[in-house]
Formats: sequence, C-alpha cells, structure tokens
Amino acid sequence: MTEEKSLNFIEEIIEEDLKNGKYTSILTRFPPEPNGYLHIGHAKSICLNFGLGIKYGGNTNLRFDDTNPAKEETEYVDSIKEDVKWLGFEWANELYASDYFDQLYGFAVQLITKGLAYVDDSTAEEIAAMKGTPSQAGTDSPYRSRSIEENLRLFKEMKEGKYQDGEKVLRAKIDMAAMNMHMRDPIVYRTKHAHHHRTGDAWCIYPMYDFAHGQSDSIENITHSICTLEFVPHRELYDWFIEKLEIFPSKQYEFARLNMTYTVMSKRKLLQLVTESYVSGWDDPRMPTISGMRRRGFTSESIRNFCDKIGVAKRENMIDFSLLEFCVREDLNRKALRAMAVLDPVKLIITNYPDGTTEELVTENGPDESFGTRIAPFSREVWIEREDFMEVPAKKYFRLFPGSKVRLKSAYIIECTGCVKDNEDNVTEIHCTYIPESKSSNDTSGISVKATIHWVSVPHAAEAEIRMYDRLFKVEDPSDEEGDFKNYINPDSLQVVKPAYLEPSLKDAALGTSYQFIRKGYFCLDRDSTVERLVFNRTVTLKDAWSREVKKG
Repeated sequence: MTEEKSLNFIEEIIEEDLKNGKYTSILTRFPPEPNGYLHIGHAKSICLNFGLGIKYGGNTNLRFDDTNPAKEETEYVDSIKEDVKWLGFEWANELYASDYFDQLYGFAVQLITKGLAYVDDSTAEEIAAMKGTPSQAGTDSPYRSRSIEENLRLFKEMKEGKYQDGEKVLRAKIDMAAMNMHMRDPIVYRTKHAHHHRTGDAWCIYPMYDFAHGQSDSIENITHSICTLEFVPHRELYDWFIEKLEIFPSKQYEFARLNMTYTVMSKRKLLQLVTESYVSGWDDPRMPTISGMRRRGFTSESIRNFCDKIGVAKRENMIDFSLLEFCVREDLNRKALRAMAVLDPVKLIITNYPDGTTEELVTENGPDESFGTRIAPFSREVWIEREDFMEVPAKKYFRLFPGSKVRLKSAYIIECTGCVKDNEDNVTEIHCTYIPESKSSNDTSGISVKATIHWVSVPHAAEAEIRMYDRLFKVEDPSDEEGDFKNYINPDSLQVVKPAYLEPSLKDAALGTSYQFIRKGYFCLDRDSTVERLVFNRTVTLKDAWSREVKKG
C-alpha cells in the first residue's frame, strides 16, 4: 500500500478554507514580470500555483506584472508563455496588470478622495531620508498636508504628462512611525515617460508593484495569492490597500523560494551574464533558465518531479544541483533512445574482416523491448574511444590491449593484435582480428569476455560537434563569495568536442528527442544543427561526477 503524501502548509490552508465554506473553489495566479526569461525558481512557483489549481479543481491565471515599461518586452512575454506550456500547464486566463490601468488609476483617486494619498514633490533621495530607519521613526513630508482637491488636481496633471520623471509621485498616507518600513507612506504611482509594450504612450504614470499587485489579485478574485518569503513584509501593505478600497479580500501567503547550488537566480545577475557575453544568451544550456534547461535536454517531467521532491516550505534552504541532475537522469533513463557515439576517436581495423563488406546489425533502440530495434552498419574499420585501448594495460583493465579480447556491442568478439603509432608516439590505429562465430545475435564461439565496448563504422559515421556542458560556477554559492560573482564562473562549464563520430541513425535526430550515448551520457540535438553540421548537447552524465570529485577531495 502506497503511503499517502502529507500536505504542505498551503494545501492545509486551502483544505480548511474549502471545508469551512470560505470558498467553493480556488483561483490562483502566476504573476511574472516580463523583464527577463523564467528560471528554475519560477518553475517551482509555476508548479505550485498551477498544481494547486489542478489538485483542488480550481483555476490559475497567467498575469503579467507589466508596470515597469522601461524593462519589459514582448520577447519576454512570449518566452514566459512558451515556458509555462512546456512545463505542461494551461492557464484559465491570460491577463496583464496593464489591463487594469484605468481601474488602478481609479483606485488611486479613491485613496486621495478618502484623504489616504497625496502628491509629493520630494526627490527620491529626500523620500528615502524621510523613511527613517528600522529603529527610528520617519518624518512627514512637507507635502503630506496638501488638500484633497489639490492632490486630485496634481494627480490628474501627472496623468496628463505635465511633469517630468521624478518630479512628482503619489504616496499613500499611512504612518511614518510604523514598525514596518513598507507602511511609511509608500509610493503608489510614479511618473515614467516610457513606451509600454502593450499600451504604447497612453500612460506616463505607472503604479508601483505593491499597489498594482494586490489590487490586480482582487479584481480577478484570486483566493490564494502565493509568493515567496521576501514579500512577507509587504503583506501588511497588501492588506491595507484592499481594506481601504473595500474590494475583494484576496489573501497573500508566502513560501520559501528556490535557492540552488552552483548557480545564481537573480534576474539582474543573469542579465549581466547575457549582456557581458559570459553565456551565449538567455537560453544558453548552462543558464538556470527554463529555456536554457530545455535546450540542454532537461525534460519537463524531470523539472516537475524535482519541484515536487523539494516541496513547499516556510524556511529558506539551499538545494543541491545534483538533485535536479538525479531527477533528469531518472527520467531520461526510462525514455531516452540509445545510440552509439565515439567522442575521442581512434581507428580500429579488423584485419581478417572482408574488405568492402558491410553488415547490418540489429541493436536495441531503448531501455526495454517496447522501444524496438534499429540497424547499425558494421564494416572492417570502426571508430572506438581512445580510452578503450591501452598498449600497456593498468591493473584490472579489461578493455583492449595487445592479446586481449572484448566484444564490440551487438557485433563480434575481437582480439587485439597490436597498434600503429606516429612519430610522437601517439596511437593512430589499432589492429585486431574478429571471431566470425561470435556474432551477438548467434554466438556459438563459447568464448567469454569481461568487457563490451561501443563503436561506429568509419565509412558510415556521421560527423558531429559535441558540446559538453557542466555547472556554470565552480563554487556552491557564488553570490555569497567575496567580490564579483562572475569571478567564480567555471572555466570548464563548456567544452567543445569535435570531430565526434555518431552512428548514421543520428543523422535523423529530432529537436526535443533525448538520446543516451552508450557509456557516455545523455545528449540532445541543438538548434544550431544543420544537415551539414550536427551539434549535440550533453544534458547530463550517466553518473554524478561531482559527488565523486567531492569524495576524492
């Protein structure tokens, strides 16, 4: 009998709300700002919000928090929608904070009319100084006592574009001595003459996040507004706006965001990596972005499983990157097609095999019989991995060396007879003989060998470039180290291998299909590939190489 999984604290809240009749159904939302590409931390929020909607028979809105036109672009909107769909979720409604600009302006007017907001001419520096400190009360703005009529007129003039950026702001009138610094007359609207990706130049004033967020939730009748722990201090202001405006009482709940080793999650830092060309773009396979992980070959199922494993908590913690890699391996081991690829090639010549002959050998196409079989051409000359031959074998080395026997996968047993070297003592060819009656499909040789190695037929091989990706940073928490976080970038995070030789079936590889290159790892075709030039990305190694390095250290 399977043990039932315990509820997380948000599920407990929802179940209690439904049980006591507070709501008959739930409505959550995922509200990204379209100022960058989503990363694995957003994936956790996506899985949580959409997962709750699915589990409790409710719905989830996708709402773009597009209140800062200077940093937002349609490109980011499109990438966010693609990422959510790729993760396997569908939203009930596609909405934008900009959909509510008229209503939000009306809400601001209501606050002014109630004597709860005022126009302030102070500079940003003066307003920051007025705020005081956590241990010292702030001071009132000299403009705090403006009349309702004057504030209404000035706010209308702000909307009409009569003032320059930074010349005037609208502030809520709350309490300059409040213990919570967010309650010390926060800015509600600021002037910003910037072209908006949806509303164009219709507006030159824009609501601040703290004002737009809760009111947008309320307009949509969001029952459970779920965000990360850094918004705990904002909850009091979230509730204050809703209470004073007397609108639908959406409620905010906070959970621990995802922090993961060997990467950074800050959009600002990720943008630096892109703009300063430390990576090739937002979808560079080393980036923690969802698009980067998709390009690297991570599956949506593995990311959803990862988010499920780390759970939903109230305390911040650091998740090891190896757990995500484990989830990817676990998923790919079940579904990746098998193929042979030689990444560090040396030629092996079977001297007694008929010259000019090609055999079509049958080999397994996947981890079990349901994947069927494929044909691998076999000839007198094949590529093998350089590491599969040693002229003078080390202790317990069971692969090729003069006098040893190994099996070529799905083919024949061969016996090494020697090698050819160049002037610099590098092995250029390995010679061997094969045992005709040892064919894998009908082995009557009676010979037992201790090793099986993979190979690719020389005349049939597809040439490719292989991009070997690894962790982007060489320290667990680059943001916590001294100096510039970019100083800790792993110089070996990308190694390009070429030429590599692949079995010819991979000429027909499709984007989005995962392959296990036998004995080498999991790989996928990259979008840079062309008919003339195949490019594959390593998704993840077969085993956790980093853990082995730690143990050795």
